[in-house]
Amino acid sequence: MIPYLGTLTLLCLLPLGLPYPLIKGRPNDTGSNLFPVNPPSLNVTGLADACNGEGFDAVTLDDQGVMHYFRGDFVWAGFHGPAQRINETWKHLHGPIDAAFRNHNKNKPLEHQRTYIFQGSNVFCYFEGSLLAGFPRPISQEFPGVPGNLDSAVECHSGECKADSAIFFKGDTVYIYSPQEVPPVKQRQWAAVGNCTAAVRWLERYYCFNGINFTRFNPVSGEVLSARPLDTRDYFVRCPGRGHGHNVRQNATLMAIKNRCSGQSFEAFSSDDKGRMYAFRGGWYFRTDDNKDGWHPWPLSHTWRDLHGAVDAAFSWENKMYFIQGSQVVIYLSDQIYIPVLGYPKPLIDELGVTEIDAAFTCPHSSELYVIRDNELRMVDLQQSPRSPARERTISHSQVDSAMCNFNGLFIFQGPLFYHYKDVEELVSSTEPPKPGNIAERFLDCLS
Repeated sequence: MIPYLGTLTLLCLLPLGLPYPLIKGRPNDTGSNLFPVNPPSLNVTGLADACNGEGFDAVTLDDQGVMHYFRGDFVWAGFHGPAQRINETWKHLHGPIDAAFRNHNKNKPLEHQRTYIFQGSNVFCYFEGSLLAGFPRPISQEFPGVPGNLDSAVECHSGECKADSAIFFKGDTVYIYSPQEVPPVKQRQWAAVGNCTAAVRWLERYYCFNGINFTRFNPVSGEVLSARPLDTRDYFVRCPGRGHGHNVRQNATLMAIKNRCSGQSFEAFSSDDKGRMYAFRGGWYFRTDDNKDGWHPWPLSHTWRDLHGAVDAAFSWENKMYFIQGSQVVIYLSDQIYIPVLGYPKPLIDELGVTEIDAAFTCPHSSELYVIRDNELRMVDLQQSPRSPARERTISHSQVDSAMCNFNGLFIFQGPLFYHYKDVEELVSSTEPPKPGNIAERFLDCLS
């Protein structure tokens, strides 16, 4: 929360640049909106300037995946259009507010995806644009043990935190609210993070705003993950003469990598038993299983520490993620964060019994790894030691870029196209490939 700051301005977001939340994709997105050549002007007569360094009281996503920025009596919704008074879009609520977050708790459907807004000692709860019955109510009633007059709040997802929870900031104290744990509220002192005047989770990343600056932090330890505080005006708000992504438009190679709809082939796809799907290209990756909150390419090292460069293949097995780069294998434990396994990288021949591969995949809850080289498929039993590949089986594809198996079947990726099979047996028994589909349309919500 920040002091009341008077009037308002129009918020727009930067063109897609490096590692921070900038833009929400659309189902019919061609990707061109990520790199606007002639962006709209922020100068709107009669409105205050978002670029003057005032910051925001709260930042949150709603149940539709739209980002909301609150300041004083006003709110900006999404990435286009003018600011409005808060009570025009959030009925029965008048600013300023203290904090806001979108709850995540799939085990409690009546609370999941609800937006909580905090003001003094009370909390409001909204869903699908409406204030829910029984709200506002005291914070102590809805979140026992959490104080009023908060500075900021943010949800934390199970898998990123130990359990679905909420993190509240007030002064120097952090309150971790997790009702399924004992005790349900734990207090922490996160000196490195400091006082967050606003906080938000976006695409598995957690951001603490302190005035106009922000940092990225670990929601479990409070470790600051940004090398230094960054200016909101260079990442979240379009400001004249500012911004970190302008050079992307001048680099056609980098633009093709980071524009998910460019049609450039992906080097690897991977899916794990938890349903997480990733697409890898040129040292960057997209999370493809949940795009409600938008799209963004991230450097590999943001999620997998010390992993850089192109990935030849990736697969998951028993809460571990394997990356193959050339003749080397590196493994990460899949916990609240990905933790590198000691002793890696190791030679591919020592780990899997093969020397070269074009693609690799495992199917859900199976120890059978399938590796593809040219038009030959081989199985490696990951439970064996030492591991030794079975005999080759011919498939109707050559020059495969990647392969992935999940609960929807088996996918073979070649260039901008994919081929879908029911399972491995259908793949090896087919004498010719099935009708192809478009990767960008099917997996990345692009309009071809």
